Amino acid sequence: MTDHDVAQDPDERRLSTREAADRLGVKPETVYAYVSRGQLTSRREPGGRGSTFDAREVDALARRGGRREPSSAGSELAVRTGITLIDRDHCYFRGVDTSELAAHHSYEEVAEWLWTGEMRRGIRFTAPHDALTAARRAVDALPAHTGPMDRLQVAVIAAAAADPLRFDLSERAVLDTARTLIPTLVAALPRRAAGRSLAQGGAEEAGAEEARAEEAGAGWAGEERAGDERAASGRAAGELGAAEQAAPGQGAGEQGAPGRGSAGHAAPGQAASELGTGGRVAAELGAAEKPAPELGAEDGPLAPRLWSRLTSEPADPPSLRVLDAALVLLIDHDLAASTLAVRVAASARAHPYAIVSAGFGALDGALHGAASGLAHRMLLEVLDRGSAAAVVADHLRAGRRVPGLGHPLYPGEDPRARALFALLEDVPRARPALQAARDVITTTARHKEWHANVDLALAVLTVAAGMPAEAGETIFAVARTAGWIAHALEEYDEPPLRMRPSGQYSGPRPPQPLP
Repeated sequence: MTDHDVAQDPDERRLSTREAADRLGVKPETVYAYVSRGQLTSRREPGGRGSTFDAREVDALARRGGRREPSSAGSELAVRTGITLIDRDHCYFRGVDTSELAAHHSYEEVAEWLWTGEMRRGIRFTAPHDALTAARRAVDALPAHTGPMDRLQVAVIAAAAADPLRFDLSERAVLDTARTLIPTLVAALPRRAAGRSLAQGGAEEAGAEEARAEEAGAGWAGEERAGDERAASGRAAGELGAAEQAAPGQGAGEQGAPGRGSAGHAAPGQAASELGTGGRVAAELGAAEKPAPELGAEDGPLAPRLWSRLTSEPADPPSLRVLDAALVLLIDHDLAASTLAVRVAASARAHPYAIVSAGFGALDGALHGAASGLAHRMLLEVLDRGSAAAVVADHLRAGRRVPGLGHPLYPGEDPRARALFALLEDVPRARPALQAARDVITTTARHKEWHANVDLALAVLTVAAGMPAEAGETIFAVARTAGWIAHALEEYDEPPLRMRPSGQYSGPRPPQPLP
């Protein structure tokens, strides 16, 4: 400990040990641990009985993420973060309501903004050739019955092996990795066509389905832009769609760092399918009549690309809007188990691929990523039996919680579920599943007032779109990758290896006899 016996500067605000601990949210013992590590400087006042601390230095440590100790009432570990706030049945990313972000911006736009603080409208993420080739070869070598989470875990490892610059943890390098890793993960998944995946055959059918998904993606983005234009100038949506479809051309892109691929950046005149889902100003909309680019198989918005990996059903604009909103809403949710695993890995200065692997590992647990699959199967059973009452009764009789209901962070309805349910109202094919979900909520309310969570809303989408039960977990994993990168960027700015709690030994006291 570095105590110094010097006179106090009258212009300097000094804190007692207790005051410093309260300001940092830690125990007094932890304050002295910070001193021993050189993170704080203490000194004794003339005639004083204890150490004092510079208030400015304490505040600077708090801003850097001084760790809060568990409270006496629980065993939670809290970490300062500027990414997500959950407060009064609302979820905010950097102070902005996530429901508003999902309504006005695409997944890629929100991810980029969360990473950099800059809202780059129309940005697109593109998979680099080397990483995508390695990921696809690795995924294709897996058994046919392999699930999507296993495929994603293999894909991220293969992509890492193809990137010799992965150990560069500079902000620019990490951002370049993030922009290319997410589309690589999506593109590495086999496309689904006519009830089977590309890994099971049917490449021509899969290619046709990809084209249909792209066409729907263009319509989906075009509808969003048309809505904004009507608000700005009173134009009909059909006029905008005709102007977009009649203009061939090539769009501009923005090249990333060498070896990292590129992230497309929308320029005036790009096609509707390259634009985000949110409120576009009239000046941008006027550029829609200029030449538009032709999209390759893995270009354009991420939502249509992911759709073709989850279902063989044709993609329509309202459904793609729900999928894109789900991706936005699921980007982050404070320190969930997988996010904590990511921060621990980042604290050890693991590269971005490794921190995503850490997140996938935790997400693969039965108590984290599997919830939407349980809700999916429950809705199918409700639709099959024609009533929620018997299905809910079976769950309660077996002592199981009803899937898709309740969330420890929300006393009321999960705001993510509320936003998705509102969008699902505009999807005609979702009406049966949506009604089944409402029946579950109403039936369960007779026993206990449980509100819908995002897993139930996600299950409505996956059931309505003919997706498999594990599709919700896949959507969750792809979406959350952006949030994990945001947390890694935060953690890289912290002192290394700070996520190292002390164990409380509970075994037999030594000495013990040799076994």
